[in-house]
Amino acid sequence: MIHARKQKHATAPREEVRVHSGSTMQSPVLVLNASYEPINICGARRALVLVLKGIAKTEEEQGAMLHAARVRMPMPSVIRLLEYRRIPHQTRALSRKNILLRDRNSCQYCGVVLPASELTLDHVIPRSRGGLSTWENLVACCHSCNRRKGNQLLHELEDMKLLREPRPFTLHTSRHIMRMIGHSDQKWRKYLYY
Repeated sequence: MIHARKQKHATAPREEVRVHSGSTMQSPVLVLNASYEPINICGARRALVLVLKGIAKTEEEQGAMLHAARVRMPMPSVIRLLEYRRIPHQTRALSRKNILLRDRNSCQYCGVVLPASELTLDHVIPRSRGGLSTWENLVACCHSCNRRKGNQLLHELEDMKLLREPRPFTLHTSRHIMRMIGHSDQKWRKYLYY
């Protein structure tokens, strides 16, 4: 059985408080290339696998400890790949998760920010009218706006418009998302703002 614990104070490393291991294992971890260039964000569980396999090294810790039968190690906040990986022109797979990430979990019609489970995807030009499932035609949408828009085009509706033109996921988008997620984490800042 694996337990994650969070240290109360940096000055008192022996005082530990249990943290729900599920939330700790899903916390975001910044992934750096061997050159210290930020290239991705992954979950703590994936980061631990990369560190344990010797593919990456922990650069910054998040304060929680992983306790297993034979291993006790700090949970990473930032990891760095040990071998340089050439990253091709950054393209992301067209997926629900990536559309929601690009649109920052906000409805592109009313602007409300919701958890991923409460959002859906909307085809700006409905599929029934020839719209394709592309980066430029899919947007995050709340259920209320999705029902209101229905099978209509935006110019047919007086009270609905897109807040932001949908664009493909680019390197700029990826870096912007990394900065947004890492904004509150001081440990990420020195790697994201250079």
